[in-house]
Amino acid sequence: MNNRSPVRFSQALSLVLLFVVVGTQDSVEGRLIPAISNKPHPNDAAAYARWLVSQNSWGVLSTISSGLGGAPFGNVVSFSDGLPNEGSGVPYFYLTTLDPTASNALKDKRSSLAISEYPLGTCGKTDPEDPVCAKITLTGKLVLVDVNSKAAEFARNALFAKHPEMKGWPKDHNFQIFKLEIDDIFLINWFGGPKPLTVDQYLHAKA
Repeated sequence: MNNRSPVRFSQALSLVLLFVVVGTQDSVEGRLIPAISNKPHPNDAAAYARWLVSQNSWGVLSTISSGLGGAPFGNVVSFSDGLPNEGSGVPYFYLTTLDPTASNALKDKRSSLAISEYPLGTCGKTDPEDPVCAKITLTGKLVLVDVNSKAAEFARNALFAKHPEMKGWPKDHNFQIFKLEIDDIFLINWFGGPKPLTVDQYLHAKA
């Protein structure tokens, strides 16, 4: 009996260690975390911008607030531009008009989405405002997606893949799918100011 105890203890310890290692690498509070793909070279602005949007899952979405006299209203929101590591470049959102962001957009579509590289953990100890820690602002129109369209089906798959808890959000809150139709791109991913980047270059770059 005593001779077997060290073996059983060793096996139990191995299982515990395996659980800890796998759990911390693959999930956070039950949510799968896809591996961060290698980021493009800073000189490839279009590829870098697409990588930055595709790898992130949340940002700050700003709308024009009618309730605040037309002042900008920034809100932390979840988004997805496609299945993990298969981004389209177009951010989709699952929003309710019980929240100011969606209700603002239905009155004035002008919006912008700001995303930072910092949450990805690829900036090291660099401050989020440092130019080597990339940031992007996509400006355009936040529009409601037709629930019966192919775009809505694509968006649901994209959103629920990155944010599975969305499936269980209250039905009576009337969550709807919105997308950002991009008109302008502001990208800083190194020293030297914003990178010149057109919407067409961005959308046709390899993610």
